[in-house]
Amino acid sequence: MSYKTILVYVDQSRRSAERIKLAAEIAIAHDAHLIGVAVTGISRFIYPDGMVFVTSVIDTLRQRAQHSLDQFEETVKKMGVNSYERRVSEDDAQGALALQARYSDLVVVSQMDLSEPDAVDISDLPEYVMLNSSKPVLVVPYAGKFSDTGSNILVAWDGSMEATHAIANALPMLKRAKKVTLAIFNQSQRFATHGEQPGADIGLYLARHGVKIEIEEENTELDVGNALLSLAADKGADLLVMGGYGHSRFREVLLGGVTSLILNTMTLPVLLSH
Repeated sequence: MSYKTILVYVDQSRRSAERIKLAAEIAIAHDAHLIGVAVTGISRFIYPDGMVFVTSVIDTLRQRAQHSLDQFEETVKKMGVNSYERRVSEDDAQGALALQARYSDLVVVSQMDLSEPDAVDISDLPEYVMLNSSKPVLVVPYAGKFSDTGSNILVAWDGSMEATHAIANALPMLKRAKKVTLAIFNQSQRFATHGEQPGADIGLYLARHGVKIEIEEENTELDVGNALLSLAADKGADLLVMGGYGHSRFREVLLGGVTSLILNTMTLPVLLSH
């Protein structure tokens, strides 16, 4: 099992190069096809009757998208990605990625950096794509350098459907990892979910897939989000795998507390699945 189609968001932000490199590294490791998607956002400039206005602005948006893809192509060629393509979508980033994620195994985006000029327009991009597609979303922090991501993975396990989806979607990376730690917090509060031996069932499931797994039970008075980030630092983890909680109604995204905290304060790449 491996990822065969990876989708990465490409734009003019400072972090675009970092997430392209990370997506390219994963594509090379899995011999996957890498798709770079840039958007124009032209859908915001169309009247309901189909009339388009502000032609000069639209031309500029299209030029920016193509320039972003030129940088994407230069990077992936240099890194030696065997199979890639570039796409321009006339939609906004949220709509474009949520739609195209349906035909991909993994979507790579960045944590939102509110200091970026266009951050307001895509402030909910990671969570929107997670909640409106059935595919895992790899979120890259807006600060720091990340390479060899996935060699030491921390998995957050609470027995939920979201956590189950996250583990299943992360299997290609879990199987390649040198070390995988499965963390269970305050297990006594969820006894019916974890059973008599917390983590035993999911540990056996992963072991049958060839995953080298260690189970760590933690009791903490901290909120789970901060406890996860603290444990990730203690373990030297380079990837956090977790379920993403929340729901989306129209264009409104409502997240669970742990998911929101992680997306706001993450210090390492996070693979989320809903």
